[in-house]
Amino acid sequence: MAKRDAIFPAGQQALYEINRYSAAIRSGDLLFVSGQVGSREDGSPEPVFEKQVQLAFDNLTAVLKAAGCTFDDVVDVTSFHTDPRTQWEAVTAARLKVIGDPPYPNWTAVGVNWLAGFDFEIKVIARIPKPA
Repeated sequence: MAKRDAIFPAGQQALYEINRYSAAIRSGDLLFVSGQVGSREDGSPEPVFEKQVQLAFDNLTAVLKAAGCTFDDVVDVTSFHTDPRTQWEAVTAARLKVIGDPPYPNWTAVGVNWLAGFDFEIKVIARIPKPA
């Protein structure tokens, strides 16, 4: 059985160590990124929602970069929201900063009632580009 090929960005290790999971797993040319939240370096939630969302996108960007990917390589997105109706505008604002031109990746947004102290989480699947 093949060993998991785990990907971790520089820094931001506290949350992964506390909860015992990998930031992402590479399988062939696919990258499966764990849900990224707006955690500060110590693993605690950023209390201001807009900043928490931006930090989640920043953390996701760092994981993608550690695997040699960008948002252009993302093919599938799932986001989790504790109050989608009131949060969607802030999420969309952060999303538009990182998601490029069409065609956009598919996106599923899910309303949830618990995210371990966070209010937003985003996970993706990306295709890892072939080396030039």
